[in-house]
Amino acid sequence: MSLNSDITVTGASLYLLPVTTRIPLKFGKDTLTKVKCARVCLKAKDRSGKEVLGWGETPLSVNWVWPSSLTSDSREKALEKLCVLLTQAWATFHFTGDVLEVGDAFQKKTLPDVLKKLNHALAPQEEIPWLAALVCCSAFDIALHECFGQLAGKPIYELYTKEYLNKDLSYYLTPAANSSVSFKGIYPSDFLVKNPSKQLPVWHLVGGIDAVLESDLTGSEPKDGHPFLFKDWIKTDGLKCVKIKLRGNDSAWDYERLIKVGEISEQNGVTTLTADFNCTVHDPQYVITILEKLKLSHPSIYDKILYIEQPFPYDLEKYPIDVKALSALKLLFLDESAHDWTCIALGRSLGWTGVALKTCKTQTGALFSACWAKAHGMALMVQDLTNPMLAMIPHVQLASHVGTILGVECNAMQFYPDASLPENEIHPGLYTRRNGIVDLSTIHGAGFGYRLSEIKRTLPPVEADYL
Repeated sequence: MSLNSDITVTGASLYLLPVTTRIPLKFGKDTLTKVKCARVCLKAKDRSGKEVLGWGETPLSVNWVWPSSLTSDSREKALEKLCVLLTQAWATFHFTGDVLEVGDAFQKKTLPDVLKKLNHALAPQEEIPWLAALVCCSAFDIALHECFGQLAGKPIYELYTKEYLNKDLSYYLTPAANSSVSFKGIYPSDFLVKNPSKQLPVWHLVGGIDAVLESDLTGSEPKDGHPFLFKDWIKTDGLKCVKIKLRGNDSAWDYERLIKVGEISEQNGVTTLTADFNCTVHDPQYVITILEKLKLSHPSIYDKILYIEQPFPYDLEKYPIDVKALSALKLLFLDESAHDWTCIALGRSLGWTGVALKTCKTQTGALFSACWAKAHGMALMVQDLTNPMLAMIPHVQLASHVGTILGVECNAMQFYPDASLPENEIHPGLYTRRNGIVDLSTIHGAGFGYRLSEIKRTLPPVEADYL
């Protein structure tokens, strides 16, 4: 079966946009102070020969995607090289199908080969992990979905239907063996919100080295007009939802941090909390003990914790930890381990009850993961990779359309707010949080609704070009 709307990629180009943080952001053992954002332009055509350009973008946050003893710079250079190789691979990937067929085929057929080739060339360095490969690929995949929307002349979320897709979800997804779920005759649109909200509650991140008290200030903070203290962020942005980054290997520090941030939250009107243990925990009892102690000493703070974000190592197959005792206390969300729906299926069998989606694992993969998780009764969130500039728009659109447990996390305005000034001129409600929300009402038009022609941004020289 084929449709006139089927898409074929005919060219690709890559730009690398450097961004510097105003304050450091700690990821596990690493600290982020700068990042390169991969911005991709794909050229694609439909079966009639109509041709368009589509754009996608993601930060190459090496500290998150590739924990390693290698230097951040060496890892970043390796990811840049992977992006260059992917530019050529996408430009010559002349597979024709609907947007999900093309995106899925590239990830299954081509991405592993490109990654294997580069990893062989990098030896004896550590190999680039699959999560990092997905992040590099995600900018291209997002651009693919943008092209599909541009060719149809419609917003992309109106196109995940039988009218525009050759195959139903049963072609891609397999239900859990112990469930009554069937994907036959079901399409992504069946799992999407029918009337998505234009305003979403927004989550603020309290990083592990963020200033919480006056005594945390060093005097070296840049005077750029943006807040530093946690309570000032709450007041300025009207925050109601807060994520607390913890260490996961220092229970006393983690416990005290929960209390410290929790008390300031209560004093300033924050209603909902979550805790992120940074993937460094190996025994669920570590988290259980902290939660049980908190419940006894500060029950109101405990009650405000809506869910726990992935405390355990990235590799779910290597560390198949039974988490049922922990998820009996609070919703437990996969994040770094949720590479795709098969990982989510494994997580569910171990007791995980929710999934934190990210567009940086590809738009195609995020849709499949959302559908599989919702079909099996798992809760959803959409978490941030500190997405600035264009990367913000698909990110918030995913949250609006899949239906999360509560809003969306957006923290680029904390760590590099001025990086998105040109985009902020067109979409001020996305890049400036006010009254505890992000406002999507300025997003409109075909594809992701970037309104790119109105955004006055000068791109750096092209890094790789096959248009």
